[in-house]
Order: sequence, then structure tokens, then C-alpha cells
Amino acid sequence: MKIDELRELLKDKRVIEEINRHLWIESQKAGYSIGIERATDEWLRLYAEGWMKYHLPEKYTVLQAKKRKEQARTKRSDKVTKISGRSKAK
Repeated sequence: MKIDELRELLKDKRVIEEINRHLWIESQKAGYSIGIERATDEWLRLYAEGWMKYHLPEKYTVLQAKKRKEQARTKRSDKVTKISGRSKAK
């Protein structure tokens, strides 16, 4: 997920509640507070996509379609690069 999409998620109260729950659980496991920044980063990396799929299925579907288009565009540009004899790797 892109940063703009993640920022949108952080506007949702339910997401903030989930991040706080993650903070509490992981802090209990660690025996000390892991901090809100780490909890937010971990939750977004590990659970944001699944949460969105369940709670915001329409938006999730749109984002997945956009992601597939970008991947297809990247594959096409890689093929063009290979055909023209230029290599991206340096």
C-alpha cells in the first residue's frame, strides 16, 4: 500500500483502536512499551491490508485493481527495456 492510502486509513477511528490494541498486546509480550510509532508501523505493515479487505471491501477492490495496473505497466516497460538492449541493472 502507498503512503497516501495508509494516511487515509489513519483517519478511521477503528484503525486507531486496532493500533492501540496492537500496542498494548505487543508491549505486554515485550515487557515494556514498544511505543506508538513502532506499533503503528507494525500494524500498517502486517494488518492494514487484511483489515481493509474485511472492513472496506469496495475500497480494497479499487486499490487492488490499481495495483495490478501498475504491475502490468512495470512488466511492459521491463520488456521494452530488454528488447531495446538496455539493462536496468547496473
